[in-house]
Amino acid sequence: MTFTFVTLFPELIEGYFGQSILARAVKNALIDVQILCLRDFAQNAYGKVDEPQIGGGAGQVICADVLDRALATLPKDAYIIFLTPCAPAFKQEDSVRFARDCRHIVFVCGRYEGFDERSLEVWADEVFCIGDFILTGGELPALCMCDSISRQIQGVLGNQESLCGESFENHLLEAPIFAKTIKKMQKFEEISPPLEYSKGNHSRIKVLKNQLSISKTKFHRIDLYQKWKAKDIK
Repeated sequence: MTFTFVTLFPELIEGYFGQSILARAVKNALIDVQILCLRDFAQNAYGKVDEPQIGGGAGQVICADVLDRALATLPKDAYIIFLTPCAPAFKQEDSVRFARDCRHIVFVCGRYEGFDERSLEVWADEVFCIGDFILTGGELPALCMCDSISRQIQGVLGNQESLCGESFENHLLEAPIFAKTIKKMQKFEEISPPLEYSKGNHSRIKVLKNQLSISKTKFHRIDLYQKWKAKDIK
């Protein structure tokens, strides 16, 4: 899988792939990370890529012609995603879908007030945000999505079973988890893990975890719980 980041700040992307699981994935050629710096496609001596908005308003807009020159260098089969707050939220099922169906994903990372809307109309295959809040740029959302998609790729995680029973499967959050042993501390003595976890009866543990998963979802994410309940009724 190839990931290309289109950004004004390559340094924000580079460091993330230097450690841990994704560093190993790059080393083992499971993922390939490429970066296009937007300033390389400016046609002025200052590397300027933005202009004021038509009609007034605070904040500069990334020019459509600059993005056009950058995106035109990409392979025809690249799947182009724009990161913008004015978009649907990225979900776990999207991670699974992209890991299964795509071979080259491009993340276009906004800055300033955002993109000239014409860029999205011409180039965007999909648009996403990662939540109902505003950031200074699209690099963090792009990295979040890349991380989530990458871990779905065969071989990226050391144990593929880690993907089983995760939060958001079937609209439920993952059941509470506990380490086998911890240093005895008074503050934890009255908070004991469920005894069933330690008895080795895996079928009963599975039932209990499902019950706890439902309870946790209902408490923290009533929206997901309602989706799960509606699906269960059907």
